[in-house]
Amino acid sequence: MAYEVTATRRRPQTFDALIGQEFVAATLKHSIENGQIAHAYLFTGPRGCGKTSTARILAKALNCQHGPTATPCGECSTCQEITKGSSLDVIEIDGASNTSVNDIRQIKDEVMFPPNSCRYKIYIIDEVHMLTTNAFNALLKTIEEPPPYVIFIFATTELHEVPATIKSRCQQFNFRLVPIEKVKEQLSLACSEIGITAEDEALYWIARESTGSMRDAYTLFDQVAAFSEGHITYEKIRDKLGLVGTERLNEIFDACVDASPVAVTDKLDNFLQSGISIDQLITNSADYLRSCLLIKNGVTKESLLGQSVERYSKKVLTEWSSIQIERALSLFLNLYRDIRFSLSPRYEIELLFSKLCWLKEYVSPAEVKKAVDAAHALLMNGAGASNGSGVSNVNNFANGISQNANSTQNNFSQTAQQSAAQQAAPQNAALQFNDPTSPKMATFEGLNAGGQDYQDPPPPPEPQEDPFDNGGALPPKTIAAATETAKEDFANVQITPSGNSELDNLKAKVIATISLDDAFISAGLMQTSEWIRNGDSIETTIQSSFQKSQLDAKNKEIASCISNILGQKITFKVNLLEEKKETAPREIPEQVNILCKVFKGDIIGG
Repeated sequence: MAYEVTATRRRPQTFDALIGQEFVAATLKHSIENGQIAHAYLFTGPRGCGKTSTARILAKALNCQHGPTATPCGECSTCQEITKGSSLDVIEIDGASNTSVNDIRQIKDEVMFPPNSCRYKIYIIDEVHMLTTNAFNALLKTIEEPPPYVIFIFATTELHEVPATIKSRCQQFNFRLVPIEKVKEQLSLACSEIGITAEDEALYWIARESTGSMRDAYTLFDQVAAFSEGHITYEKIRDKLGLVGTERLNEIFDACVDASPVAVTDKLDNFLQSGISIDQLITNSADYLRSCLLIKNGVTKESLLGQSVERYSKKVLTEWSSIQIERALSLFLNLYRDIRFSLSPRYEIELLFSKLCWLKEYVSPAEVKKAVDAAHALLMNGAGASNGSGVSNVNNFANGISQNANSTQNNFSQTAQQSAAQQAAPQNAALQFNDPTSPKMATFEGLNAGGQDYQDPPPPPEPQEDPFDNGGALPPKTIAAATETAKEDFANVQITPSGNSELDNLKAKVIATISLDDAFISAGLMQTSEWIRNGDSIETTIQSSFQKSQLDAKNKEIASCISNILGQKITFKVNLLEEKKETAPREIPEQVNILCKVFKGDIIGG
């Protein structure tokens, strides 16, 4: 016997043999059993999913000598003629080569004659969307009211090109792509029929390459079986068809993880020298990264991955995050679209793999947003939270300051009653804040948390090694020391009364009350100068323009707090002191220097 390709040899002959089209098969079988046979059918769907085969099965079911029946026998002369394509009453027409009105006129003339030996005269028009508009219009009346013995079956892969007037006169059936598991199962049966063996991995690869088309799967299977010598393996497919293979991809992507451009370039050159095309390399790399991304997200289904999870590089799955693998996959997809316009496709693929060598440093927009939000929270609230190492240390520093502010708020009200008696306290017991305009901006004394005199901090150690020599990274010990120093300084903040005990007491009460809800604003009020009352208004001054803007933003809350304490409506106003030239170089605290180096900023005032 002459050789017969697998797609023809395994063409379905009954409704039950249709693969992946259970809905179509069940509907047609029930309509035949109930005698509800339409005069026109429209089969739509992708290539190779069984449209023409279903049309032939329907023709046999309607014309079988034992029917009409949902299970044609396949043995009577009518069924055998239809199977061989020699029946005079089942006419198959190629719509692509019979597109004119004259061809349709011939069909209109033929339908006037009854079938020769069958029950129905059936016209199967494949690729019906190729008919011209005039041909469709000429066919409308015949489709709408054909003779009772005529049935039309149209098949097309381009449903959107079929006029609505044709669709409305037909029963429409949508064929689906065949699942990979079912394709692989049919390939296994095909292997058994011809007496060869095959690895599951190889059959899964063929099923995935067919993209749901049984005809494509059988065609590729025949090609692979021709050079496999009775045993189909993935290694043979890789070598014969010029695939890269998972093992080779593991090697080159491991080199990318290790950030070794030299090794990556050498392996890439070996791939291209061995005859692997750049398009094939891009396709295989995209498939590899897609599978890695699925594994990172917990998907281990072999039909989706195409191979077992153990075949993929553990280093790639461990070192690269899901976001980074997703980024690499998008690079390959973009390259596949752009490479046709490239000056040199090889340069493009080399550049892409060079980018993958620093993929571990890639930061996604979502991570950037988190860092920006953390910086915003640090500047505005003093307690922003972040996941980044450098920002997290600074946030811990700010959190410590905020907690110390809350811990000292209970001392404000107690000290307010004693502020007048503490005017004679020695000046060396005060904490002096350094400022660009006045080294002794404000002096606060007698208000430390422990009730003891403030002791000057020990002099800073001799400068040794620059902590920022190693790429600008912030040593944890330096951050910890700066944080502890800041905590001690803030805990010992004291307020020196200005001579007006009533307004001093009012100021202390307002600071203590507001600190319960907003430690940042209470810290700003602590740096204001003497409060002066003019009737229903209280005015003060401050030297920092930034703190003035923050106090102005909370002006209503501060004025409301003062009014509640005094029992009458009071307005509150903060003025900005004029800047004065420094007479001596200012001393910048160590923690300020640390913050400037971390954020690469400069001190501009405040």
